[in-house]
Amino acid sequence: MRRIIMLNRISIDGYFASLNDATFGMDWFVHDPEVDQAVHSNRHLDTLILGGVTYRGFEHSWVPLRDDPHASQEMKAVAEELTNMTKVVFSKKLKEATWENTKLFDGNIVEVVRNLKDEAGTDILIMGSGTIVQQLADEGLINEFLFIVTPVVAGEGKPLFKHVKQFGLTLVETKAFKSGNVLLHYEVKK
Repeated sequence: MRRIIMLNRISIDGYFASLNDATFGMDWFVHDPEVDQAVHSNRHLDTLILGGVTYRGFEHSWVPLRDDPHASQEMKAVAEELTNMTKVVFSKKLKEATWENTKLFDGNIVEVVRNLKDEAGTDILIMGSGTIVQQLADEGLINEFLFIVTPVVAGEGKPLFKHVKQFGLTLVETKAFKSGNVLLHYEVKK
């Protein structure tokens, strides 16, 4: 059975996104290529779960980077990796997706994800998409949580866990970076 890994940046006060729709909620992120390398190394992922807002932000940000002559090779590689992954997008508003390898769903998230876990393939990543993270966490469908704690007190924003049933986590790894970001890797206790 495939595993689902959640990856999100969070502020010190627990928000995964700001309320600024113009930046897709990413205006306080402290970007660090070392963090990106640590997160992506030794992971075998072929599917990405996104909500509609996160999908639009990713499409807006990552698709142009593939051909941007000013983008670093690392950023181009991440853009290519995301493009090649199957993107499973849950949205009631989106009617079409233009980014390659994207499948749109507007139905039962839990049922679709349970079926995804049973399909052949490698692990599944979910990024952003707080409402979906909350639903999948409540159903026990997320196996691992990767938090990139960003050295910012946001003050307000979108909370990652709101109205979620309590569950335990086991610490797998921590890693601090010069940028002030801290990677926390947890597995869900069984």
